[in-house]
Amino acid sequence: MNAVTGFGRPSAFVETVPSRVDAYIAAHDFAHPTLVVDIDAVERQFRALSAGLGRAHIHYAVKANPHPAIIERLVRLGSGFDAASRGEIELVLSQGADPAHVSFGNTIKKASDIRFAHHVGVTIFAADAEEELEKIAENAPGAQVYIRVIVDNPEADWPLSRKFGCASDKVMALLQRTRELGLVPHGLSFHVGSQTREARMWTGTLDQVAAIWHRAQDEGFDLQLLNIGGGFPAFYGEAIQAPTAYAQAVMALIADRFGDVPQIMAEPGRGMVAEAGAIAAEVVLVSKKSEADLHRWVYLDIGRFSGLAETEGEAIRYQFATAHDGQPTGPCVLAGPSCDSADVLYEKRPIQLPVGLRAGDRIVIRNCGAYTSTYSSVGFNGFPPLETIVI
Repeated sequence: MNAVTGFGRPSAFVETVPSRVDAYIAAHDFAHPTLVVDIDAVERQFRALSAGLGRAHIHYAVKANPHPAIIERLVRLGSGFDAASRGEIELVLSQGADPAHVSFGNTIKKASDIRFAHHVGVTIFAADAEEELEKIAENAPGAQVYIRVIVDNPEADWPLSRKFGCASDKVMALLQRTRELGLVPHGLSFHVGSQTREARMWTGTLDQVAAIWHRAQDEGFDLQLLNIGGGFPAFYGEAIQAPTAYAQAVMALIADRFGDVPQIMAEPGRGMVAEAGAIAAEVVLVSKKSEADLHRWVYLDIGRFSGLAETEGEAIRYQFATAHDGQPTGPCVLAGPSCDSADVLYEKRPIQLPVGLRAGDRIVIRNCGAYTSTYSSVGFNGFPPLETIVI
């Protein structure tokens, strides 16, 4: 097996993948698909985002990649954490996180989990409905609450709307209900949408939220916190801004619209860890369905149920490298190994892969440090969960 580094890709592409990951993959054999993450690359990304965000405090979105080594390093760097469950709270606390720097950001929480979080010292919770506020008031009396708002951003590669948040016309009533229940109406939150590739794409969303923020202030709610969520992008083949410049531009847009907000929280997940990792996988089969087909089917030993769930709707376009790169290519439908017809990764927009690709060849999937290990099933069709190695 030739060294993975480069694989014939132009240098601008190679620079997005940490050389330590390339070297590790090239030097090892893997019985199963394996995610390799460079922990130092995670630290570099944290520092780059921090430099651009300035006074905004990072709360890493644990769901992106909860490997204990990543959490432990981020604790040492002073990161806060956005937790979606009791399990994530227990994880970050076990790695030394200060509960005062943990927010329970899921708007859908069991009463028992709220009670647990309050007991261990978590003081801030998200909500978007009256019943959620009532659960928080009963199980975390006096807690700070931020209301999540539905926003519309069609420019995000993976818009996050409808399931989380409330419409703008409901925010004031929820802030009032928060106060009536003895909770602290602390602020607002939103999510611009995952993989928002340019800072300018935040403009419309920030306009929407700023109008609500200023109305709340006018109605007597002394809001202290603006939680801007995630959306910080990773490289998947389309140009993105560098992290520091991107974060600086977002903060400038916020300053123009909100003025001097006392506290700003950011929740990068993908933008923190995606580019720090790559998956070593294997080609299982290359075939054509008929002699007249203009494309091949390439089946990998990893698919939608073993880590690549974000290929849903072909929203996230992963990059691939093989030992045949630089040779002639052709369009391929890419699919996983399971006996499920939904386990197709890319078909509407086929992937260009080398014509010489064969069963048994290694294929490296670039920039997979986020939302792969966490999306992997526990053993669908008997295939093992995605293994993660942090170097």
